[in-house]
Amino acid sequence: MTTDQTVNTPTKPESNFGRRVRNLLIVIVAIILSAALFLGLRTQTTSVSLTQLDAASTPLEVAVSNDKPSLVEFYADWCTVCQKMAPDMAQLKQQYADKLNFVMLNVDNTKWLPEMLKYRVDGIPHFVFLGKQGEGIAEAIGDIPRAVMASNLEALMTGSPLPYAQMSGKTSKFSAPVSAGGNQDDPRSHGSQVVN
Repeated sequence: MTTDQTVNTPTKPESNFGRRVRNLLIVIVAIILSAALFLGLRTQTTSVSLTQLDAASTPLEVAVSNDKPSLVEFYADWCTVCQKMAPDMAQLKQQYADKLNFVMLNVDNTKWLPEMLKYRVDGIPHFVFLGKQGEGIAEAIGDIPRAVMASNLEALMTGSPLPYAQMSGKTSKFSAPVSAGGNQDDPRSHGSQVVN
């Protein structure tokens, strides 16, 4: 036998204990990474809540009388599209709050039934653009990209026609409660079109 030859010696098989320790470490690392991913995604999506936006919004009575144009949003806490748009709406509010009123009206509060009927709210989020005297200028329904909403707000502030008036995006279906007045006919159903 020469010195250049290597002798193949059989390797010792890994023990059961070694495999169990390695598998346990893999499981622990996977759990830690999953928890970090879950918490990371959760903090990104819940940075702004609809409740916070509502609490910071201008009351409707003030908005229609303070000589500023207004963006009125009909929303609900359960509305996934409303929740998705909340961070964008918070950024727009921060950007334009000194020039515009931002009004939040929760459709689950029957106090807003007259407004829901007036603006024919049958999908949320439902946005109503009001002029300086509280007059309705335009409406948009559903998931509206922030850039599109910003363009409409810029036009609203200058009194120009809204470039994206009558926009429709993804909505959450909503039916306003029927008033207790005994009339079962829904005034929104006469001649209205369903927006999907």
